[in-house]
Amino acid sequence: MTGRIQREIKQSTPIGSLEEEAYLNVQRTANALSDEIGDLLRAHQLTPPQYNVLRILRGAGERGLTASDIGERMITRDPDVTRLVDRLEKRGLVERWRCTEDRRVVWTRISPAGLEALQPLDAPLHELHVGQLAHLGEEKLRTLVALLEEARDRA
Repeated sequence: MTGRIQREIKQSTPIGSLEEEAYLNVQRTANALSDEIGDLLRAHQLTPPQYNVLRILRGAGERGLTASDIGERMITRDPDVTRLVDRLEKRGLVERWRCTEDRRVVWTRISPAGLEALQPLDAPLHELHVGQLAHLGEEKLRTLVALLEEARDRA
């Protein structure tokens, strides 16, 4: 008997292990959930990494963060946070300035335009998350969160 993931990816040979099957399911599920979010963000002229940076900077407040701080907080790692922030700055969604004590340090904060860009996304993204996962129920969702955190701790 073949598993569902094996059928979905049209793999004719058996999956090597239960661990590999679980990994493939996590990847496939993350991709499916991310695609819907990407579609919503695209309608607002944002990519998922750009949204992630704006969300991080909104949470950081007026003080802002350095590029390395932003990189550490990203949901999906981006190897070139500086270039990502450059594009957001060109659109007026973030502001940057050099630290007066150490000119090598550049601070970034969300601009009023960036806050305006995020505001109309809050409710639709919440509704999308609810639509994607609420059917699992609270107990299964808490278990899922705990299992994913446990797996990530070992990664």
